[in-house]
Amino acid sequence: MTLEDRTSSVNVRSGVSGRLSGYSGRLSALAARWLPPLLIVVGVLGAWEGYVHIFDVQKWLLPAPSVIAVTIVDDVGLLSRHALVTLEEVLVGFALALATGVVVAAGIALSRTAERAIYPFVIASQTIPIIAIAPLLLVWVGYGLAPKIIVVALIAFFPIVVNTVDGMKSADPDVVNLMRTLGASRWQIFLKLQAPWSMPFLFSGTKIAITVCVIGAVIGEWVGSSEGLGYLMIRSKPQFLTERVFAAIAILSAIGVGLFVLVGVVEKLAIPWWHGERRLRAFGEK
Repeated sequence: MTLEDRTSSVNVRSGVSGRLSGYSGRLSALAARWLPPLLIVVGVLGAWEGYVHIFDVQKWLLPAPSVIAVTIVDDVGLLSRHALVTLEEVLVGFALALATGVVVAAGIALSRTAERAIYPFVIASQTIPIIAIAPLLLVWVGYGLAPKIIVVALIAFFPIVVNTVDGMKSADPDVVNLMRTLGASRWQIFLKLQAPWSMPFLFSGTKIAITVCVIGAVIGEWVGSSEGLGYLMIRSKPQFLTERVFAAIAILSAIGVGLFVLVGVVEKLAIPWWHGERRLRAFGEK
């Protein structure tokens, strides 16, 4: 073997070793990040399972996690059919709240008159129990998806508006004054400074809104519906099918967590500069 061949072989081995070391480092980082919460979840489920078996708790009173898992598998068709209805209510209601909330927030940020006229009603809308409005919606718009979508939108509307308004108003006043000095109009300041500046705040409100949307959909289904996971829970309780109720709750939790993660992914794609800045600040603090 020549000297060049030996050098090439050493370089290949060092390259493979470097890649393996990089993979090992990433795996170690992932394990350090996710292993502790995973162990906590497993510990809680294990304690729950052990309590049910040790004290011989009947499944109609408190089903074990294993019973709930078996119920999800056995009733997957029934649960998935109702879950799709609830998911549709959540997504449509959230989309309505997002579109309306951004428009209202922009109006409040652009006009002091609009702020004084609209903001009190936005705040007052959260002082009325949604469970009291839901039956009226059935009278006004009837059964079907419409009242559930409205309930979802009403719940998700507030965090979107408040966070977006705060973001638009938090724009650096020095930059605002500089743009005014350079002759920028009110609309140009809004589009080129306030709107981009509010994006992290908007996504913070969106994360809150997308999770509470699940609660709104269930409340709407409890009041009056013929399908959806909330309806399935109401029908299952009088029959003492507690394991099915817990299965529906588990699916609702999975929907909420999944949508939250999805919003987080969209946030990283939409405003990568914000996350890059946060990483730089964290690195500087270290």
